[in-house]
Amino acid sequence: MQDEFSAPGRHTSRIRPDQRPASPVEGEPPPVGRELLARIAAIDEDAMRHWRLSRLRAELQRLDVAGALLADPINIRYATGTRNMAVWTMHAPGRYAFVATDGPVVLFEFAATRHVTAGSPTVDETRDSTPWISFLAGPRVEEKAALWAEEVASLVAAHGGGNRRLAVDRCDPPGALRLHALGLALVDVQGAIEQARRIKSPEERACLRASMEVCDIAVERMRAALRPGITENQLWAILHAVNTAHGGEWIEARALVSGPRTNPWFQECGDRVIEAGEIVAFDTDMVGPHGYLADISRTLICPDRPATDRQRALLAQSEEQVLFNTSLLRPGLSFRDFAERSWPVPERFLANRYMMMVHGVGFVDEYPSVAYVQDWNAWGFDGVFEENMVVSVESYIGETGGPDGVKLEQQVLITAGGAELLSRTPLLT
Repeated sequence: MQDEFSAPGRHTSRIRPDQRPASPVEGEPPPVGRELLARIAAIDEDAMRHWRLSRLRAELQRLDVAGALLADPINIRYATGTRNMAVWTMHAPGRYAFVATDGPVVLFEFAATRHVTAGSPTVDETRDSTPWISFLAGPRVEEKAALWAEEVASLVAAHGGGNRRLAVDRCDPPGALRLHALGLALVDVQGAIEQARRIKSPEERACLRASMEVCDIAVERMRAALRPGITENQLWAILHAVNTAHGGEWIEARALVSGPRTNPWFQECGDRVIEAGEIVAFDTDMVGPHGYLADISRTLICPDRPATDRQRALLAQSEEQVLFNTSLLRPGLSFRDFAERSWPVPERFLANRYMMMVHGVGFVDEYPSVAYVQDWNAWGFDGVFEENMVVSVESYIGETGGPDGVKLEQQVLITAGGAELLSRTPLLT
């Protein structure tokens, strides 16, 4: 039986010949489906967990804190290697982790779900959590928050060596007030975690490659399915199906639109029927295997009517922006220098430009976000690109009030020699 996840080997593109992935052996199927699942399973998760925890602890030492209290499920996963109802706990926090700067990692799980994350090599102790969100505590929020805070404070006292500074990511007022009342000084930990996450280990790079391979399969299937009469939602569902079938986890947004809904950007897909000759643009935002992001954007033309000269011009300019800006990336280049040297967006497209030129990639969008030079005074910040960062290079080209627009994005690994493409899907198909 043919592997249902196999995609045609359609890899011709505008990338340089030395950047193209090796072709499969003649007569053999492309390395997808079961072979890909086996390679995903072979990634050394234990090594990855210990790398991430050591990176986090180094940042906690720089913050001079007793430890970190993490409630964001992505931060919990980075620190502990555990996952449990990640999307639900993003809006209903009830599991959390205490990471001592010099001491144990204590994971707090819902009592009914402790078995889900048992056995993590980076978790020293698992306890029942004390949820104090209104959904679970109702009118007893203050009572439960007090119990929660007392247990947290006892961990700081036991493992902080007298340091009463506690780094936190999310803490609603009832909990924060209780911790303050118990003599703890709260410090924001998110910046430290972003710094820890900026450099990727060999295992993390393998995860990112695997996630992108899944994404490439999905995009090829989306391209093959695109025809007049299909809806945006039907096309978007293909990405979800392929991701889930390969152990992927969720999609960060619903960014697939067609025709006039491609301008301005940041509209969400719906039941609109796609017509022949229309632009179809999407941003994958795909959290794939092991929780790592595959974040590329492509713009297609719906078959049965050729692209117009105007559409081809938009596509060419967006491609030029991505290729030019990607060619600048190298270790040691500052964010400010990148912004000043980047592709000059024509004046008629400036108002609709994408919100940043480059952003980091890991579990999700991460540090850094690199502003256009026009936005530097408003929110830009400097830093340096480093080897083994993974970033996505963004472009949106569309005039204000125009009939449509083009979204392209390329995810790359920064190496000693420059930017290495992670996607096999051509920028223009």
